[in-house]
Amino acid sequence: MSTPPPSPVAGAGAAPVERCTVLIIGSGFSGLASAHYLEKAGITDFLILERAQAVGGTWRDNTYPGCACDVPSRLYSFSFAPKPDWSHRYARQPEIRAYLEALTTERGFRDRLRFGAEVVHAGWDADRGRWTVETADGRRFDGRFLIAGVGGLKDPRLPALPGRARFRGAQVHSARWDPTLDLRGKRVAVVGTGASAIQVVPAIAGQVDALTVFQRSPAWVLPRMDAEVSALQKGLLTVVPGLERLARLLTWLRMESRYFAIFRQDGPLRRLVMALVRRHIRAALPDPALAARVTPDYDIGCKRVLVSDDWYPALQRPHVSVVDQPIAALTEEGVQAADGTVTPCDVVVWCTGFTVDAPLGEMRITGRDGADLATVWGGRPRGWLGISMAGFPNAFLLLGPNTALGHNSVVIMIEAQVRYIVQAIRHTEGLGPGGWLDVDAAAVDRFVADVDQSLSGQVWQSGCQSWYLNAEGQNFTIWPGSTASYLWATRRFDPAVYTAGRALRPGG
Repeated sequence: MSTPPPSPVAGAGAAPVERCTVLIIGSGFSGLASAHYLEKAGITDFLILERAQAVGGTWRDNTYPGCACDVPSRLYSFSFAPKPDWSHRYARQPEIRAYLEALTTERGFRDRLRFGAEVVHAGWDADRGRWTVETADGRRFDGRFLIAGVGGLKDPRLPALPGRARFRGAQVHSARWDPTLDLRGKRVAVVGTGASAIQVVPAIAGQVDALTVFQRSPAWVLPRMDAEVSALQKGLLTVVPGLERLARLLTWLRMESRYFAIFRQDGPLRRLVMALVRRHIRAALPDPALAARVTPDYDIGCKRVLVSDDWYPALQRPHVSVVDQPIAALTEEGVQAADGTVTPCDVVVWCTGFTVDAPLGEMRITGRDGADLATVWGGRPRGWLGISMAGFPNAFLLLGPNTALGHNSVVIMIEAQVRYIVQAIRHTEGLGPGGWLDVDAAAVDRFVADVDQSLSGQVWQSGCQSWYLNAEGQNFTIWPGSTASYLWATRRFDPAVYTAGRALRPGG
């Protein structure tokens, strides 16, 4: 049975407090999936708090040239909202953002969105059994349940290099692209060779006068084999019953097979894939020295595997060069390598990733007895199934610790987690007014131990340095199995691993 929409009530301070049953933080894929499954379960009393002025999450923030998904479009959409008319096999950023905007409107979520609501603190009130949330602009919200769908790839990381303030040219991070930046005829330095760099470089290579790519370590880049989706394909997927669902299933199976071929354990399949990619690199780059410079010396999958059809062709353009010396500093004129060589440039593009080791960013979450989640985590974020954290009742994370993927679509993980959370909320409501659930710390410890054991023989622990690992070499980001195994693990909410309680002044 649906509940009434959230309504503002008077609070103790100057600002009114908006109250609801469920507070959702973030309006990317995670937040919108939460809204859908809550409504499907008859829970309509929710609010979505979004720090920006539009929905979309990472697909709103990342607008750099060439920005596109590296997962097939068929899987980079919700199972409950298929899109048979994607323009390409791999969707571009504007189309993904438009998909999320359209979904928000079609499902009627806009009246429950609160834009400009950057959460600075979410605190558990044990007496009332509710979460109180404060935003940077002074607004306050109150909910029985809290779902944080903020994602880990949101806050850009900039290297702490000497001289960044002295550089006289322009600087831009790929995740905060300046749409007014004109690169025509400029000398550009791109720092990094990760997921954004392999899209930025081909997209701008034809505009600039000189382009230097600063590489810390090369990435394994597979052919993307992208193409436009024909009008006939779109039409068939739209009108033939079940065809879109079948296409999604086959795409999922193909992507799922990468886990068993590459990630799970060392063996002939992984070595065969590496040999084929090395051959592809040599064929794409006739210069043996350049080919050797961009060929990784670690096992494929240890770092994020990338896909591109135009990365290697872009590198062999006459005005494009690759520097594999570490960067020592920025000077007034350009980028200085460790060997002292300075590359003059007009623009530095930082493709240096995100602060994944601080997934909450500046937001503080305090649970029972005032425990601060970032402090509790320290250098190793942890949670039951990556969803529930001990000491933080009625609070849930999406794409939390050890639920990211290296081989398939995280949208699959998001939907599995939200379905689990909705079951948890329904169970908690059955405890009566003021009821709460808190996952047992011992269960979280067992889950983390099982994850570490599973990861121990897999490629992510094979010796390379990556953003998957913390300073101690622990992998706190990646799910160690297939998406099928996670779907199985989250299929049914298990109250046995939770402690139940009731607030002294329910709702108070």
